[in-house]
Amino acid sequence: MKQLNQAFNVFLKPICSIFLLCVSLILALVFLSPSSLFSQLSLPSQSPGVRIDIWSLRRVAEWRPCKWWLQEKPVALPAKTNGYIRVDCYGGLNQMRRDFCDGVGIARLLNATLVLPKFEVAAYWNESSGFADVFDVDYFSQQMDGFIHVVKELPVEIASKEPFQVDCRKRKGQFDYIESVLPLLLKHRYISFTPQMSQRRDRYPHYAKATLCQACYKALRLTEALEKKSIELLQAIPKPFLALHLRFEPDMVAYSQCEYVGLSPESMKAIEASRGDRKPWTGEAANIWRKRGKCPLTPRETAFILRSLGIPRNTNIYLAAGDGLMEIEGFTSIFPNVSTKSTLLRDEDFKAMHGNTKAALDYYVSINSNSYIATYFGNMDKMVAAMRAYQGMYKTLFLSRKAFSELTYKGLRGKELRRALWRVHRNEYVMGRGSALPDCFCEFKL
Repeated sequence: MKQLNQAFNVFLKPICSIFLLCVSLILALVFLSPSSLFSQLSLPSQSPGVRIDIWSLRRVAEWRPCKWWLQEKPVALPAKTNGYIRVDCYGGLNQMRRDFCDGVGIARLLNATLVLPKFEVAAYWNESSGFADVFDVDYFSQQMDGFIHVVKELPVEIASKEPFQVDCRKRKGQFDYIESVLPLLLKHRYISFTPQMSQRRDRYPHYAKATLCQACYKALRLTEALEKKSIELLQAIPKPFLALHLRFEPDMVAYSQCEYVGLSPESMKAIEASRGDRKPWTGEAANIWRKRGKCPLTPRETAFILRSLGIPRNTNIYLAAGDGLMEIEGFTSIFPNVSTKSTLLRDEDFKAMHGNTKAALDYYVSINSNSYIATYFGNMDKMVAAMRAYQGMYKTLFLSRKAFSELTYKGLRGKELRRALWRVHRNEYVMGRGSALPDCFCEFKL
């Protein structure tokens, strides 16, 4: 028996050695491999570094177009119209698009015939292009068939008249269009109006909301010439790419009433020239204002947050931004692979464009980018997020200025700040917050 045990031990020792060697190799691979399951699972609670980016996380909710307007047949239009409505839109392209979408829904609510809108812009937009210069009018009319009557020209008996103007922008409270605007429409037969700035669309009947949704997300297409130029621009961008809407222009910084330290003398001079009567906050009021997230992120701060989210430095980035962006060197020193419409388009093409057509190019590229990040939550960002969700593209994120300010005021710096920023934006992205799209979109749990 003793001889048998000795023989068994002699046989067992090599097997144990081999087993221990295999286990050691497996553990070494698990702990050292950058793409291992262990490293991926451990990262969300730590600084993401370069191993994982924000897009690698699994979302638990998404906003998708609601089936009630996307698939259901529109309610039949009344046989007789109550009159003609022209929607007057002001501001930049995406603000005017927002107002127009609201106006289409209101026109259906009032059982009116829709006249093509008038795009009015302030002098500082340096703009002259109208609705038909940006959007395909025939396509819009076709897509709205059955939802609302659309005319390019007014009947002879009305064509010579100027519309009765109704400005609803400053109306507050529970403003009712049927009570306040419908009597004017019935009296004058042709009115122009600008929608109220804050809408209560939850009180609209479904047929009016369906008309708004159809107009905003299915019926508005760029003109053939502008779409061709947009496709040309999109094809010129190295793939895959991230579209970044970065806002740090002098007028925007001046309007925010925020003060910054460490900016170049040129930037400070440009900001002061744009301030006018809007003087910056000082003392404790300035601290409160900044902690509320009211101050635009600088390009350098934006780059820091992107690195905190694990965005690689060699990422191809299309910068969707207006003219006069300041301190861009603070961003390109971290992310060198940056392109813009001015660098990708021919010089003569770019100079021939106005504000609306330039904004349309940025909008088109942004909704078709592999991923989209915005440093602000303005009209363009809301429209881009909605259209990306409509197209099933969910790599969309809004950087939190409020979180950045609060965390830096707590004294967080370096790795500690990066970890905290990761956690904030991880939760926003995973839960689908920040891109909530009411009215036309419904939340789907994944």
